[in-house]
Amino acid sequence: MKVKVLSRSVEESTRQRSNDIHKIQRNLDPSLHPFEKAREYTRALNATKVERMFAKPFLGALSGHVDGVYCMAKHPKKLDWLVSGGGDGDLRLWSLSEQKALWSTVGHKAMITGVSSFLEGHRFLSCSQDRTVKIWDPTEAVGEDQEINRRTGSTAALAPVAIYSGKNAFSGISHHRSETCFATSGIAIDIWDHDRTEPIQTLNWGVDTINTVRFNQTETNILASTGSDRTVILYDLRTSRPITKLIMAMRTNAIAWNPMEAFNFMTANEDHNVYAFDMRKMDKAQNVLKDHVSAVMSVDYSPTGEEIVTGGYDRTVRIFNARQGHSRDIYHTNRMQRVFSVIYTMDNKYVLSGSDDGNVRLWKARASEKMGVVGYRERAHLEYAEKLKEKFAHVPEIKRINRHRNVPKVIKNAQKKKSLMLNSRKVKEENVRKHTKPENRKERIPERTKAIVAVKK
Repeated sequence: MKVKVLSRSVEESTRQRSNDIHKIQRNLDPSLHPFEKAREYTRALNATKVERMFAKPFLGALSGHVDGVYCMAKHPKKLDWLVSGGGDGDLRLWSLSEQKALWSTVGHKAMITGVSSFLEGHRFLSCSQDRTVKIWDPTEAVGEDQEINRRTGSTAALAPVAIYSGKNAFSGISHHRSETCFATSGIAIDIWDHDRTEPIQTLNWGVDTINTVRFNQTETNILASTGSDRTVILYDLRTSRPITKLIMAMRTNAIAWNPMEAFNFMTANEDHNVYAFDMRKMDKAQNVLKDHVSAVMSVDYSPTGEEIVTGGYDRTVRIFNARQGHSRDIYHTNRMQRVFSVIYTMDNKYVLSGSDDGNVRLWKARASEKMGVVGYRERAHLEYAEKLKEKFAHVPEIKRINRHRNVPKVIKNAQKKKSLMLNSRKVKEENVRKHTKPENRKERIPERTKAIVAVKK
């Protein structure tokens, strides 16, 4: 006679401590759980609603600039520090955790067009339309005057560490990743050394004015510039020659290099779009990011290279997935004016925007993300909810709730008008193609090559 008994280990069903969760045995056979998909859908729907309910991205405004904030720079090693330059020549160093200015001075006599921090201690550079580049060290004691200014909040002029004078106004600045040299843009691109008062190298390729310049932070000898004649030019310092010249249909306002993929970069364009390029193949864009209804003035990559943040002339900040074509979120406030500078923080959690109204605003990169420490069980629950939202993202109800944003009426009307114009243009092109003889019919121009006029090497 055979007797079958159930045998279970005591360790598998017993808690080690009294505070632990009770261990529950669960059979994962699908036939025993016929309503599993319905339960998961309900959880995904609730998670999507809760996410939109708690989406409050705005954290605070750093006020102090009298004029607009036109350039910003983050410290590569200190998450807490931010440098901003104003239209009245005012320079400020901010503490993001305390949301106040640690250091300020009237650094230039004209608008500050660029600031750039570098790895040598806590020093940073600033350039202006007054034809000077200055190196500043906010940690350096310069006497009792600075202590008085710090206590009273005054912005009296402090002495810079070094001053470099140019022949023309500067429009942008970028520092080399490891060497003691930096590049400035203006009539031409000048390469400067910290120890010399004159440029050691000048780069130009028939451009009237160069708007901005950016060093590649991975392939450190490569730099990119944008010109007033709608060009994007890549240079190599090792050969002292330009590599590629890309001519766009409209002017490019800003450039950002991918920190993880050395050959990819983004350009913010006047035609309301952001274009992703591969420097090895410039004859077409890798991606076109749309949604802005006015010129895109600034762009920056997240430290992971997976997302970008853009600031536009339409008074909005948008966050994109770098491999998708439309923004996943839009930030705006009633008082925020045209956004001229945006930055992703080095911990990938926050976004900063500098606008024409003189404020630097701090936003969460993920609008509904909880601030502070998250426990193990809560983190597991949030990850589970995120997976459920991904699983049911195609369901119309969840898709509608997830995409809904409260957008200002001006932007909504502009989006409708722009959509109507683009659709009418497409219909017209199709009608012309339909009523044209096959031998005279023009080929369809892909969206990724439509904005590219020519590529020169």
